[in-house]
Amino acid sequence: MTTVNTGATVPDFELPATGDKTIKLTDLKGNNVVLYFYPKDSTPGCTLEGQDFRDNIEEFNSRGTIILGVSRDSIKSHEKFKTNQSFPFDLLSDRDELLCRLFDVIKEKNMYGKKVMGIERSTFLIDASGTLRREWRKVKVKGHVNEVLEAVKTL
Repeated sequence: MTTVNTGATVPDFELPATGDKTIKLTDLKGNNVVLYFYPKDSTPGCTLEGQDFRDNIEEFNSRGTIILGVSRDSIKSHEKFKTNQSFPFDLLSDRDELLCRLFDVIKEKNMYGKKVMGIERSTFLIDASGTLRREWRKVKVKGHVNEVLEAVKTL
C-alpha cells in the first residue's frame, strides 16, 4: 500500500473502534475527519493530547468535524483509556498497522537507548469529500489542538 499525500483522496479504510464499532472512512463522507495518531494509551503525552481534543469537541462538532484517535493498542485498552478520560470520540485499533503505514507514521524511535519502531505522533485533516488537506508530523502536544482547530475553520 502506498502512502497518502496532501491534496489526494484518502483511500477507504475500515478499522475496529471503541463502542463495539467498525469505522469506515466512506461512512464519514460529508464530515471533516481529524485522525490523530498517538503512541500508547494512558501515557502522559497521549492523555494530554486526548484531553485537549475532548475539551474542544464542541467547537469541532459545530464545524462538522469528527475526531478519531488511532494507535496500535487493543480495543480493550482503548475502552479503558476512553472511559477513564471521558473521551467523547472513538479510538481506532490499528493492530496490523495498516492505517499507520498508509499515513507513514511508523518510525524508528529511541526508547531508553534501544531502537524500536513506533508511532510518531501525527495528525491528519481530511475534508468532507475525503481529501487530505493538512498534516502535522512530530507533533508537540502543547497548543497542537488549537492549530488543528484553526485549520478546520479554513475548510
